[in-house]
Order: sequence, then C-alpha cells, then structure tokens
Amino acid sequence: MESWNSRLGVILAVAGSAVGLGNFLRFPGQAAQYGGGAFMIAYFIALLLIGLPICWAEWAIGRRGGRDGFNSSPGILGYVTGSKKFRYLGIIGVIIPVVIYMYYVYIEAWCLGYAVNFLAGNMNFETVEEAGTFWGNFIGINGDGEAIGFGIKQVGGFLLLVFVLNFVLIYRGISKGIEWFCKYAMPTLFVLALIILIRVLTLGAPVAENPNNSVINGLGFMWNPNKTILYERTVDESGTDLWNVKTELVGKTAIEAARVEAAANPNLELRAKTMWSQLANPQLWLAAAGQIFFSLSVGFGVIITYSSYLNQNDDVVLSGLAATSTNEFCEVGLGGLTTLPAGFAFLGVAGVAGMGTFGLGFNVLPMVFSEMPGGAFFGFAFFFLLFLAAVTSSLSMLQPGIAFLEEAMAINRKQSVAILGFVTAAGCSFVVYFSAGVKALDTIDFWVTNLLMVVLATVQIIIFGWIIGVEKGFAIAHQGAAIRIPSFFKFVMKYVSPAFLIIIFGAWIYNSVLGFSLTGGEKKYSSYIVDLFIEPNVAAIMSVIVILLTGAFITLLTARGSFEPKPQPTAQK
Repeated sequence: MESWNSRLGVILAVAGSAVGLGNFLRFPGQAAQYGGGAFMIAYFIALLLIGLPICWAEWAIGRRGGRDGFNSSPGILGYVTGSKKFRYLGIIGVIIPVVIYMYYVYIEAWCLGYAVNFLAGNMNFETVEEAGTFWGNFIGINGDGEAIGFGIKQVGGFLLLVFVLNFVLIYRGISKGIEWFCKYAMPTLFVLALIILIRVLTLGAPVAENPNNSVINGLGFMWNPNKTILYERTVDESGTDLWNVKTELVGKTAIEAARVEAAANPNLELRAKTMWSQLANPQLWLAAAGQIFFSLSVGFGVIITYSSYLNQNDDVVLSGLAATSTNEFCEVGLGGLTTLPAGFAFLGVAGVAGMGTFGLGFNVLPMVFSEMPGGAFFGFAFFFLLFLAAVTSSLSMLQPGIAFLEEAMAINRKQSVAILGFVTAAGCSFVVYFSAGVKALDTIDFWVTNLLMVVLATVQIIIFGWIIGVEKGFAIAHQGAAIRIPSFFKFVMKYVSPAFLIIIFGAWIYNSVLGFSLTGGEKKYSSYIVDLFIEPNVAAIMSVIVILLTGAFITLLTARGSFEPKPQPTAQK
C-alpha cells in the first residue's frame, strides 16, 4: 500500500518527470528554429489549450482511479469509464514510458559521462568539430556495436551505473525511492541552473574580434518575434533567379552593415520576416504543440500513475498547476536564457542556427564551456544538472510499468522490478548496439513521441470531457482543491482541446507520414517512412518491431490480467 509522503514530494516528483533534457536542450533549439518570439506565442497558446487541460484531466482521472485501488493506466481507464475495453487504450500509457526509458537511460549516461569528463579535464575543444568527434566516439555513432566500451571516454560503464541506480531507486518505492530522490535532486538542479544562468548572462561578448556575438544578441536571436534576413541571388541552369537565405542578422550594428552591403550589391537583399508571417506556418504550430507534449509529459502515462497514489482529498488542481509552473520556469526561465545565448556568444548565428538537440547539447556547448573561463566547473555543473533532470524523468518512466505489472500479474514489487528490469535491459541493449547514426534511438523516439503520445492525450481528454462528463470531471478535480479551475476551461476541455489534438494529429499524418508539405511544394516522404518502406533500413525496421513486441507483451498481460484493486490509504500523512 503506497502513497506520497507530502504534497511537496508529489509536486517535485511530477515536475521532475517533466523537467529533463527537453527543457535545456530541445526547447531552445525549437524556439530558435521556428522564429523565437513567434514560436513562444504558439507555445503559450498550446500550453493553455492542451498542456494545462490535459494535465488537470490526467491528475483528476488518476486520483479517481487510485481512490479505488487502481494505479496503472489500463486499470484506471477501464475503471473510470466503466468499460474493460478502455483498458486496451490504456496500454498506450504503459508502452510509451517503458519504450522511451530504453533509450532515455542511454542519453542519461551521456550526461553523467560528460560531467565526469569535464571534471577529469578531458573536454578541451577549440572547435565544434572536435567536440563532435569526441561525442561520436563516446556514444559509438560511427558504427553499430561501437558504444560498447567501459573506459572513461566510453559510455558503457556510465550506462551500467545509471541503469542500476534507476532500478535501486524504483525498487525502494514511491516515497522512499522516487520522492526521496526528487526532494534532493530538484533543489540541487535549480541551484546549479541558476549558477550557470548567472555566468552566461555575465559573459558579454567573450570573443573580442566578434563584438556582435554577445549574450544580448543571443537573447535577441532567440526571443525577437520579428527577424531580419539577408538573401543572396543566384541563377540556375535555366537562367532563373533564385533568392536563398544567406544569414539571419541580429543586432543593430550587423543589420546596418548588411544594409550598406546590400545597397552596393544587387545580388544581396535585406528582408524582414514578421511575426505574423511566421505564425502562418503550420509547421511552427506543430513544433510548439510537440514541445508542450515533450516538456510537460502529458499523454505520457506518468501523471495518471503518479496521481493515483494521492489521497482522495489531496489537491490536484493546485498541485498540477504548481508542477506545470515549475517545469515552465525551468524551460523558459532557465533553459531559454542559458543554452542558446551561450552558444551564440561564442559562435554567432552560423554556429547555432539549425542545430538539433544533440548538436547543440553535445557538440556546441562542450566547446563553449571549454573556451569559457572556469569552463571545467561550469561544464561539469551543466551536465550534472542534466543528469539529475534525466534521472527524475527516467524514474517516472519506470513507475507506470511497475504499477501495470503488479496489477496485471498480481505480483509484488520485487518481482515487478525484476521483470521490468529484464524487458528494459533487452530494449536498451538493442538501442546501444545499433548506435550507428543513433538510428535506433531516433526511430523509436519519432514513432513513440509523435504518434502514441498524441493518441493517448486525445483518448484521455475525450474520456474526461465526454465519457466521465466535464461537469463530473470538474467535481472530481475540485475535491479537496484550494483553488478552482476557471470555468472557461470546461469549454476548452470538452471541445477545444480534443479538436486541437485531432488537427495536430491529422497534420502530422499529412506531413510526416504521407509526405505532403504544409506550406506548399512537392511531396516528399520523411526519412522515417523512407527507412521503413522505400529504402528499408534494418535498424529502423527492428526499432519499430521492438515497439510492437513491447506492445504485444503488454496487451497479452492486459487480456489475461485480473486488475484487482488494491486497498489505498485514506488519511493524509
């Protein structure tokens, strides 16, 4: 019979499940790629229309199922709907966290390895290419099987360590494992992030010969809703003029210099890219919504399980808002002001534009820290805070699987930990072996986070608004609540959120699966479709098979499981 020891503990645990690599690496990259300030407008609209509504729905549904002894997503959805058929939709809430853990713990090991190597003085890079070479060798990106190594400059030993750490903590249970770790890890993470933030904001323009590359201009590059772009004209074989983007310009000095240059050169042209023209790009809205899902862990199967261990009068409205706000502070207030401005200050627009999560985090930033005064300490602090954030997230991925196995198979925690450990170890070994080009990791991430998370979120918000009913759902959410959800969210949660999710899902199918462009242009299949059906890639195909086999295993247990409710605590501790 498990429960949280305190409200603070559950808030930190849920916030910890959301705060992770996405806050400090993925978010800055997405914001920069999709227009900075324009992206933030779409981001906050998505937060209001799908982030908070789904979060509150999951908290309420989870606590309602937990009150009567159900802790797994299949058990909870089957119980609150009164139909066992919904258990089979609930299995998505087990597949997602279990499969994501298989590769997330691998990235977690990168973070710990980088922190240790900064302390050991092994991270002295003069160029991004040097940092990229170290990263490639460390994680085995150059060939399958090359990630298997146990030296300090290889990921194998760190992976074994963090895998064991996760299962030791999850074996200790909700209060003595997850809550205990998060109570120490989250404050430590905040302190380290603030130290790094202060250091970054005081960098100024660290490269004397490039005074335009400053932290202030880095913030402008990321947050300004209007952009100034320099285009260059070329002529194709048919004699047609083509205007291609040469660079984005940031700062009054750079813009004025480019204006003078363009006035003297007919092949150059300066153009303004307004916030409104950027918001007209459907891909921007898809990216903003995707970041909300990734960041808040909604539609993930975690919140519904975590909230099931609450007591029946614990406040889910305020707790949900507090956990969401904590995540947003880390993402917008810490990650958004740290990662990209630091890279920009040393490398300028050309050095950070178009960098993905891994490129920015494991190629650009290590070089930046190595060039920064006191960089060994700040590099260690940054990657250690990423490691802490990753552990709080990976623990949250294991608990839904533990709860499911205990309900479906009527076994104890020791047995469930052993089974889940075997399943995830097998999946993780697959990801680590097929390390070439991080193909297995990338393929699994694409299909799980883009497909299954949206489906589960849609199912849950429809259950809350239409099957339970929005009035009854609000009554469940408000039991023991210190504040009330604003009434206009009734309309949002019943109509707007499901419609928003269905549109997002349809646009994703149209663009990423069927290959049609959302902004016009010729049809082009994504690399993930090409890998499966057009130019078959063994690692990609086997990655999808891993997802399907995990799903089949969970489905079989769901079909055979009894899902008997467990007695739950009724008194607040």
